[in-house]
Amino acid sequence: MADQTPPVDEMNYEALAQDALRGVVRAALERAAMPEGIPGAHHFYITFVTRAPGVSLPPDILAKYPEEMTVVLQHQYWDLAVEPDRFTVMLKFGGLPKVMTVPYAAVTRFYDPSVQFILQFEARAAAPEPEPEPTPAPPPPSGDDGPKVVSLDQFRKK
Repeated sequence: MADQTPPVDEMNYEALAQDALRGVVRAALERAAMPEGIPGAHHFYITFVTRAPGVSLPPDILAKYPEEMTVVLQHQYWDLAVEPDRFTVMLKFGGLPKVMTVPYAAVTRFYDPSVQFILQFEARAAAPEPEPEPTPAPPPPSGDDGPKVVSLDQFRKK
């Protein structure tokens, strides 16, 4: 039997589908950003990776949620701005207003419990930052910076 290699998905359909479903999140947020706000009993739980590229959080919030966080948009949210690739919103934490910006690529879960609607996304991994090359330490000063001559006789077996 001949070995058959599986077909390669050069279209990357999985990523295309994830991007399309992130468009559903954007459309829901666009409705929530309208003057009348979120309609009916709808409300959103949005989970995202806090250290994903483009996420902007106040340092105290990032320290408290170093990997992932879920925010709720229901009654008390302000200045919701929906852009093609991200949203910005002001929420209160401990009674203090905090502004956050979240790219849709950082969202891992969108849930509207009023109608049991949920979307799960694969977290998009950030490109790993290259490790900096260690710089070699300069040799210690020897007092004599001239060329060195080493006799190999001292290393030979006798």
